[in-house]
Formats: sequence, C-alpha cells, structure tokens
Amino acid sequence: MNSAQADAYLRRIGAQHPAWPTSDVLRELQLRHLKTVPFENLSIHLGEEIVLEEKRLLDKVVDARRGGFCYELNGAFGGLLGALGFDVTLLAARVYGEEGRLGVPYDHLALRVRTVDGGDWLTDVGFGAHSHYPLAFGERGEQKDPGGVFRILAAGPDAAGVRGVGGSREGEDLDVERNGKAQYRLEVRPRVLGDFVSGAWWHSTSPVSHFGQSLVCSRVTEDGGRITLSGRSFTVTTADGTKQVSELATDEEVLATYRERFGIELEWVPEVRERGRAGE
Repeated sequence: MNSAQADAYLRRIGAQHPAWPTSDVLRELQLRHLKTVPFENLSIHLGEEIVLEEKRLLDKVVDARRGGFCYELNGAFGGLLGALGFDVTLLAARVYGEEGRLGVPYDHLALRVRTVDGGDWLTDVGFGAHSHYPLAFGERGEQKDPGGVFRILAAGPDAAGVRGVGGSREGEDLDVERNGKAQYRLEVRPRVLGDFVSGAWWHSTSPVSHFGQSLVCSRVTEDGGRITLSGRSFTVTTADGTKQVSELATDEEVLATYRERFGIELEWVPEVRERGRAGE
C-alpha cells in the first residue's frame, strides 16, 4: 500500500496520519474502523466477486465505501497498519459454532500487531460483535473492553474432542473467549492473504455457511452500542445491551437505512440467494 492509498484509507475512517505506530494509535485506529466500516456480507448475495488482493480490497472498502467480512476487513486493515509502520502478522482461526464445535480451516482471519512501544496485540475488525480495542496478546487473564470481558488462553478440547497443540507456550494454539464463551481458536503460525482464499470461497458458496443463509450489515455506534440490519430487521443495541428492533416495510426504507446508517449506496435491496445442497 503506497502513501496515497494509506492517506485515503485514513480519511475513510476519519483518522489523521500518525507520527508513530504506537499502542495508543492502534487503539484509536481499531475503534474508528469499527465505527465507520461495516461488517457486512452483502457481496455474497449481490453476486459480487470477493477477491483477496490488496488493490481489490481497497477498491471496495476505501473507494466504494463498502464493508466486508473478516478476510476483507482484516486483510485491508492489516495492509493499512503495515503501511503505517506497524509489524503485522496475519493469523488463521476456526470459529466455534453450535455445541462448541470448530468450523472449517481458515474460517477467520485475525491480526497480531506489534507496536514500537513494545505492545503485542490481537487486533480484529472483522468478527462482528467483538472487542472495541486490541487485546493484549500475551495476557491470559480477563481483559475488560466495551464489547465485553475477553480472555486469550491455551486451547482446550472443543465439543468433538479436538485440541490445539497444547498449552500456552509460544507457537501453540489459543482460544479467544468473550464473556466466558469461546469465540474462535487462533493459530499463531504466520499466514499470507492468499492462504484464506479457500475459506472465503467456502463461506461465499457453501449452503452450510451462515454467511450464505442470511444478510448482515453491522457497525459500532458513536456511543459504543451497535446497529445491525439483517434483511429487513433493523436492530439498535445500546451500550448497556438494550435492544430495539424494527421491521422496515418498504425497499425504500431498506435502501435509505443502508445509505444513511452505514454509508452504503445500493441500487436494489439484496436478498438471500438460493443455494444448492452440499456437493451440488
């Protein structure tokens, strides 16, 4: 990412060019990203190709002022952080689903970011409702955040008895928990963006993937709450967890909500695309 692209990205999220890649700067950039760039899976249902290449991600997130899901959001954000001087490593994770079972390999992309002031952080702008600020990578106790109480701990067995490598020593898998519930299992081996193509393809095409079964567009609000548009259901969640759900009756209301609340201009209302059975 060149300096002009980085500056355009910073304007997109309303941030100034930082003097140094410090932990405080990283905290600010993550929160600004969560407030301005939606977590959304609309491309899957609009028939748009998802390409995990830096230029294509910038075209979508910065130029078209869209959002995306984990591969796109953390892929693009990782590129920006690298251009600003942060030490960025892409990490693969498997998301915990129903009954505590792990998802497919390359299920999720997260970032490990090191700063010039000695910080080592788990940074994630692509998991929907998650931490508002980076999590201390080496901390094994509770980490309180506006998004909940988080822990990064040694990977234990999932519901199927699958374990990580073992303990919490360097090079071994970690579980990330939110409010006592496992969110995803993180591998610490460095990856490159191209490693996640299979995961993005699976989530874009498989009838089993929850991304193919529903529409979602969500972001953090200025007061620390969250707004989410899923199909025609618009949910406002306050910082204290109170939810108010309204049903949007017309296409015009849906398109206006995408435009006014998420900054996304669409020509028509996306609908969940029909998918064949697994193997078809």
